[in-house]
Amino acid sequence: MVVQAKDIMTKEVLTVKEDMTVKEVAKFLVEHRISGAPVVDESNKLKGIVTEADLIIRDKKVHIPTVVQLLEGVIYLESPKRFEEEMGKVLGQKVSEVMTKEVITIKPDTYIEDIATLMSTERKYLLPVMEKDKIVGIVGKADVVRAIAKGEA
Repeated sequence: MVVQAKDIMTKEVLTVKEDMTVKEVAKFLVEHRISGAPVVDESNKLKGIVTEADLIIRDKKVHIPTVVQLLEGVIYLESPKRFEEEMGKVLGQKVSEVMTKEVITIKPDTYIEDIATLMSTERKYLLPVMEKDKIVGIVGKADVVRAIAKGEA
């Protein structure tokens, strides 16, 4: 049997809004027993995704990048962009400040093998299923594991 996203996706997708507080989203995820949710604007357009990992990053200790001063110049031993992103997440109060903005999406006809590969290579374990500009479902790593356990994959 050829398994595609449409066969294993959750069709009733729970979403959150960009202006929700981090605390509201944390409660929302716990109450619904989900690991993350797509973030949408007022017109339900996908703007990002927020996961438990994004909320955990917010509560971690800030790692200050190591720098070396050499002949009146500064050399960063770690990416300043990454440091800036981490600082934004640590200080963020709204979902829009902690969410992942570059979302990897899939289509309903994406094969499970491709989904598993994407999850493994990109380390993204919650993939919105899109048809045109509309979210029609979501596939998480539990959906893939369930399909494997049932012998569908």
